[in-house]
Amino acid sequence: MLDKKEHNYEKAILVGVITQNQDEDKLTEYMDELEFLAFTAGATVQKRFTQKLTQPDSKTFIGSGKAQEIKEYVKENEIGTIIFDDELSPSQLKNLEKEIEVKILDRTNLILDIFAQRAQTSYARTQVELAQYQYLLPRLTRMWTHLERQKGGIGMRGPGETEIETDRRIIRDRITLLKDKLKTIDKQMATQRNNRGKVVRAALVGYTNVGKSTLMNALSKSDVFAENKLFATLDTTVRKVVIGNLPFLLTDTVGFIRKLPTQLVESFKSTLDEVREADLLIHVVDISHESFEDQVESVNNTLMEINAHQKPMIMVFNKIDDFSYDKKDEDDLTPSTKRNISLEEWTKTWMGKSKYPTVFISALTKENFPEMKKMIYDEVMKIHISRFPYNDFLFEYFDNDEEEENND
Repeated sequence: MLDKKEHNYEKAILVGVITQNQDEDKLTEYMDELEFLAFTAGATVQKRFTQKLTQPDSKTFIGSGKAQEIKEYVKENEIGTIIFDDELSPSQLKNLEKEIEVKILDRTNLILDIFAQRAQTSYARTQVELAQYQYLLPRLTRMWTHLERQKGGIGMRGPGETEIETDRRIIRDRITLLKDKLKTIDKQMATQRNNRGKVVRAALVGYTNVGKSTLMNALSKSDVFAENKLFATLDTTVRKVVIGNLPFLLTDTVGFIRKLPTQLVESFKSTLDEVREADLLIHVVDISHESFEDQVESVNNTLMEINAHQKPMIMVFNKIDDFSYDKKDEDDLTPSTKRNISLEEWTKTWMGKSKYPTVFISALTKENFPEMKKMIYDEVMKIHISRFPYNDFLFEYFDNDEEEENND
C-alpha cells in the first residue's frame, strides 16, 4: 500500500497596485493568475492586499502605510511569504525585507521558482539557473550571504572586498560559465535540428495551461506530461506525426505568460529557437478562459519579440468542452458582456474572420478533430509542395481515423 503524501504548502499573501495603467478589473485578473502561480509553486494564499497609487512608490512599491498594515497582518497570522504582482527593484526589495522581515517575492522570482521545480533535463536546468543568477545579481543583500565562497582566501580577494562583493564575483563567474555551457548545448541542438532532414516542422505555441501538451499527445499518440498547472511542460518535446499520407515534426514548447521575465526570454533563447525555426505555428487558445483575448495578445507580442510573428499559423481554440456562458433573458436590457457571448456567436466575431485558418476543438474529447487534422494537413502540404514541388508521394488526403474504422 502506498503511503499518503502530505503537501506542506507555505502560507502567503498577494500584493498588487491599482495605477493609471492598470485598473481594478485588470488587477483582479492578474491577481487571479498570480494566485494560480503561487499554488503551482506550493503556496496557499491567505489574503490579497491592493493599493491605489498614481504610480508605485519608489521606496516600498506600496507606500509606508500599506507596508505597516501588511506587517501587522503577517505577524498576527504567521505568514511566511509575501508575493508582489510586479517586479520589484533591488532597493524596493531591500526596503520591504527590512520593514516586514519575511520572505518577499515578486512575480518574476515566483515564475523562476516554478521553472526551477519543473526543469527536468540538464539543458532546462542550466537555462533556469542562468535566469535565476541574472535576476539575483543586482538584488544581493545581507540575506544572500549563504552563497559558497570557494574562491575566497589568501590572494583571491581584492583590497577591502566585502562578503556581498565576493558573492557578486562568484555569481558573475557562474553566469559566464553557464553562458558558455549553453553555447555548447546550442550548437548541439542546432546540429540536431539540421539532422531532422527536410521534413516540415510545426510548433505548438500558446499561453501556459491552454492544453498544448494534451493536444500533442492526441496528435502524436505519445505520452508528454500534461497537468492542470501553469508551466507543466518546460522541456521542449519533438514528435513525428503523420496525418493522412503526410509526415511532419510537431514540437511542444514552453507556454508564454504575461509579464514574462526578460531573464527567461534571454536564457530560453534556444527553446524559443524551436518556434523561430518552425515552418508552421499552431496557436492554441483556451476558449474557456475569461481573458483568452488578452492571452492571445500576450502570445502575439512574445512572437513579435522573437521575430516569429510572420510565419504561417493555425488558430486552434481549445477546451470547448469546458466553455460556458450566461444566457441573457430576452427582456434583459442591460449591456451584454463577454460572459453573455455563446460559442456560436464567438465564431462570428474576429475569430471566425481571422486571416489564419481557425478551428474550435476539445483536445480532451477530440471533438472537431477531423476538421483540425484536415486543416493542419492542408497547411503542411502547402509548405511541402512549395519546398519539394516534384515529390511524388503526395496524393489525395485521406483520414487515418476513417481508415481505422473501416478496417475494424
